[in-house]
Formats: sequence, structure tokens, C-alpha cells
Amino acid sequence: MLDEATRTAILKLAQAGHGARTIARDLKLARTTVRRVIASGSAEVPTMKRVELPESHREQILELLVQYKGHIGRVHEALVQRGATFSYPALTAFCRRHELIGEPRRPAGRYTFGPATEMQHDTSPHRAKIGGVMTAVQSASLVLCYSRMIFFQCYPRFTRFECKAFLARAIAYFNGAATVCMIDNTHVVVAAGSGATMIPAPEMAAFAARYGFEFKAHEKGDANRSARVEAPFHRIERGFLVGEDFADWAQLNRRARETCDVWNAKFSNKLHASRRELYAVEAPQLKPLPLHVPEVYRIATRIVDAEGYVHLNRVRYSAPYRLIGRTLEVRETLERVELYEGRRSVATHARLTGPLDTRVTDPAHRPRRGERAERRRQPTPEEVELLAIEPRVAGYVKRLKGEIGDRRAPPRRLLAMLKDYPREAFLTALASAEQYGLFDLERLEKMVLERIADEYFVQPFELTPPEPPDDD
Repeated sequence: MLDEATRTAILKLAQAGHGARTIARDLKLARTTVRRVIASGSAEVPTMKRVELPESHREQILELLVQYKGHIGRVHEALVQRGATFSYPALTAFCRRHELIGEPRRPAGRYTFGPATEMQHDTSPHRAKIGGVMTAVQSASLVLCYSRMIFFQCYPRFTRFECKAFLARAIAYFNGAATVCMIDNTHVVVAAGSGATMIPAPEMAAFAARYGFEFKAHEKGDANRSARVEAPFHRIERGFLVGEDFADWAQLNRRARETCDVWNAKFSNKLHASRRELYAVEAPQLKPLPLHVPEVYRIATRIVDAEGYVHLNRVRYSAPYRLIGRTLEVRETLERVELYEGRRSVATHARLTGPLDTRVTDPAHRPRRGERAERRRQPTPEEVELLAIEPRVAGYVKRLKGEIGDRRAPPRRLLAMLKDYPREAFLTALASAEQYGLFDLERLEKMVLERIADEYFVQPFELTPPEPPDDD
């Protein structure tokens, strides 16, 4: 079939007085074709009339599309069962041609960004093999819109805690932030509203203010507005995660950062430069990092259980056994779990995300074998003071501790008697008690009192009244 330009040339030559034979010979066309074009008198290409096999089943197709909610595969299966002979591609072409399914594709918009004016953040659910197990992951990405510099990480879930921690890492990777961070109305950031009326959550607004940017959301359904960050997700899923087996989450995110370095340094035919080269222009205009950037952490309150563990996200972390029953403050970062008693840090563990019900135990948090007996053998402060004042009581104290077993009360009682009673009387009674194996401290104190009774507790002298005189 001749195109519109050839048909126009035939008509012009015919109007100039040339015959069909001359026109056909010059244009190397069949004379019948030239005569047909001249007879039509129009340069418009006629529409081909073809018989569409699905046309005879039009009513059934409309009915089945409603029944199966637009699922063309189910519609074709039902039509074949009813005797239709056309193929699945013929059915899909018929439905698209007559606009029975979907809507015609609309042209995408084009957005131009200046250096450091905007960065875009979004997440996408993917699946990755971690430790040999296919695991659901949330891929978070941040892209600078001018240079297309990208940074992404993967998490088992994505809450406000992970969002702030990820953005802190991404901004540190870029060594600055753009003026605006565009999001897609995610509840992780949004407290109320959507699009232009979006109000960020107070903690997210405070986080953005620390880095000098503000959150903005595009209108619902306007996915093209965040195309800078949406486009790389297919590359992350098909070019990074597919076919890989990561040992753990730490290795996954370490490899993700290395992949960002490779992608950002690679030359792009579309950009006519690498992202790093464009970033060199954008970097001086980014919002500088704060002088001090505190690590993002989440706080929880936990009681140390009877086994000496605190529970966090179905993982148990050990605490010093002396704190059993105490209430501790748990600070959770992306990499660590820190336990605080008041303002004092008492334990630090590497943060685990799985498997669930795992116990993380620090051997230093458990008493050593024989530690109690060792503590019993060590002298107490009272015993040290007692022996420093009077070394001659060492033998009796040693035998006394072996007999009674209480490591604090006997030295404390002996120290009190040594300070309260005369030294010689006390030592004499102590020697007698040691000779006869007497270790009852109540009896020992009575022996001391008996020895000092005559000297310190003198009986009063009683005068005998004179006898009355004899009357005789």
C-alpha cells in the first residue's frame, strides 16, 4: 500500500498533465495502482478493512471482562470453552484497539532540577536471599535530582526509626542535603494530609530541620513527580538483588553501599557524564552537615528477667546478673543495642534482626565458676580493719569464719568488742575461747565482761550498823 507522500506525488503529476503511463514509469509503480490513486483524488491512505475474529464475540467479551475484573487470560479461557478459535494475542489486540481495557498511555512529564534544589526518597518491597532463605526486604533509596547520585539500603521493615537512620546515612554519604526532600505521602513521614497539604510528623520535621531541609509530598497518582527515585528500583531488584545470596543483613547493606559507589562512578550515556562528575557541581551548594550529628536510636524500657536477659523485638540480650529484676533503659541503633542503668551504660550488644527468639549472651554478664567461694575467701573491710588494729586475733578470726560461715557479721562483732572493751581483758578472753574452741560471740562477750567486772564495776561498800547496847 502506497504511503501518503507517494499518493500526493501521483496527484500532483496528474494535475500537471502527465498520463498514468508516464507517472508509473517515472515512479516505478504499476499503472493500475496509479490510475486507482488518480481516480480516488485523495492523498489520504485508505483504512484497510480486515475481519476481526473477536468481533463476533464482542458481547461475550464485555460480559466476561466484568465477571473476571479485566483479567484477559481468564476471559480467553472462558471464550475458548465456549467455542472461540482465535488466539490470546488476537483478543488482547482487539481489546486494546477498541479501548475495552485500560486507558491510553499518557505522555510523561518532564521536570528540570537545579543543583541542590531537591532530593527524592522512596521505598519498594523486594525479595532477597539472606542466609540461604528468600526474605522480604524493604529497599530504601535517596537520589539527588540534579546529579542523580543514588544511595540505597535494605531493611526487614521500615518504620520512622529506620527512616531517620537511613536518611542520616544517606545524607552523610552525600556529605550534605538538598533543600527539599520529595516523598510519596508515606505514613512513615506524614502525620496528616497529602500532596501540597501534607503535614509531616513532629519528630520527622525536627529531624529535617536539623539537616536544613523540609519534606514535601507529591499529589496522589502523580508518580512521574518522583521518577528520579522510582526508576532505580527496577535496577536494584534485577541488577543487584537477583541471583545473590547474602550472609546477613550487614553484608547486604555493605554490598549495597559498594554498588552505589560503582553506579555513581559509571559513565551514563543519558547524562553524558557520570553521576560523580555532576555531583562535583552540586556538592558545594548542598546544605552542610551539622557540627555534631547524634546517632539515631530508639528508646525502650525493659526489666531484666530471672534468667538475666532483656527482651527486644523477640531477641534476648544478656545483662549483668547483678541487675536481675532491675528496670533498664534500652537504646537501639541500627547496629547496636545498649543497656543503661540510669545514665550509666552497663552492656552493649550487636543488634540482631533474626532469627526470632535468639539469645545473645556476653560471658562477662554471668558469674564465673567458683566466684562465690572466691569472694568468701577474700577479707572484708571489717576484717581488714580488725587485723590492722590487733594482728593477734588473726588465728581466732580464721577459725571463727570456718565454723560459722558468715563472712561479715563475726569480724564486725569482734571489731566492735575490740573498740568497746579494754584490750588486755578482750585478748585474755579471746585466748581462752580459742583454747577451748568456743566460737559463740555472745559467750565470748560475757567472758570479757567477767574479767573487767572487778576493775570497772566495783560493788558498793555496805556499812554494818552497830548492835544495840545490852540493857543488862
